Amino acid sequence: MKEKIHPNFGEAKVICGCGNTFMTGSVKKELRVDVCSKCHPFFTGQQRNITAGGRIEKFNKRYGQKA
Repeated sequence: MKEKIHPNFGEAKVICGCGNTFMTGSVKKELRVDVCSKCHPFFTGQQRNITAGGRIEKFNKRYGQKA
């Protein structure tokens, strides 16, 4: 690698919208993110599909079995 052209890589504090904080490596001192592994639905196993629920009901209403 060429010298004196790369930014300094060091410790960075990551702050999530849910309030969780952790340390990682970055060229910036502080990173702010919307979701992290503590609040993302993939990692927590909880889904937040409020709009999808309405879409499913609309589909079943339109194409579901007729009584």
